[in-house]
Amino acid sequence: MSAQDRIKETVTGNPVVLFMKGTPQFPQCGFSATAIQILKHLGVQKLHTVNVLEDDEIRQGIKDYANWPTIPQLYVKGEFIGGCDIMKEMFQSGELKKELEGL
Repeated sequence: MSAQDRIKETVTGNPVVLFMKGTPQFPQCGFSATAIQILKHLGVQKLHTVNVLEDDEIRQGIKDYANWPTIPQLYVKGEFIGGCDIMKEMFQSGELKKELEGL
């Protein structure tokens, strides 16, 4: 299975997916740490994370998949939401909370 197929299967098979550097317990960059803090604050229970540092194909593949150059990347219900800055903006405006309601 190609990296693109694995990514598609992951984002469509889980309600909330965060491609990040490290794990929720031990984020390996400040942006990933911020993304996890936001999702925890919003009480996201069904979060699936992918540590891109464990797989170079996924690390590059996710950038190509969304045509987005940075990590972390958040997907909700199979749709690309954005990276850390977009997550922060959406969190501050209340938009992210609405996007995640019912999940």
